[in-house]
Amino acid sequence: MTTTSTRVVLLAHGSRDPRWRAPFERLAAVLARDLGGERVRMAYMEFASPSLADVAAEAARDGITRLSVLPLFMAGGGHVDHDIPVLAREVESRHAGVTVEVAGAIGEEPRVVAAIEEIARDLIERHAPLAALGALGSREPRG
Repeated sequence: MTTTSTRVVLLAHGSRDPRWRAPFERLAAVLARDLGGERVRMAYMEFASPSLADVAAEAARDGITRLSVLPLFMAGGGHVDHDIPVLAREVESRHAGVTVEVAGAIGEEPRVVAAIEEIARDLIERHAPLAALGALGSREPRG
């Protein structure tokens, strides 16, 4: 039995391709290392395991009372707005005493948008000096 009562479930779409799953597995491993191994699990909607139902069953066995599902999707839509909440209600009905909360799509989180903006800014600034030098060094008329 674990001492934490909340577990974060990183929920991605899923793929049969292990290369597609690798970044998600690395993310889950980093979060488990930094937040505590009992606090974080990875799950998939389809094509890979474990599923949310699998992770929920494990949580119930571990005495977890709250699952916080973090959809690793860039935007809301069918899975985030409909399918995941349905799965959450199914978990709650199957495991008395386990409450499931579903966060919004990670890509709509302002901190993620800010991180993407920072990366884009870095890409622009990395190439800006070269573009400026090219423009300054040219004596040919443009036209």
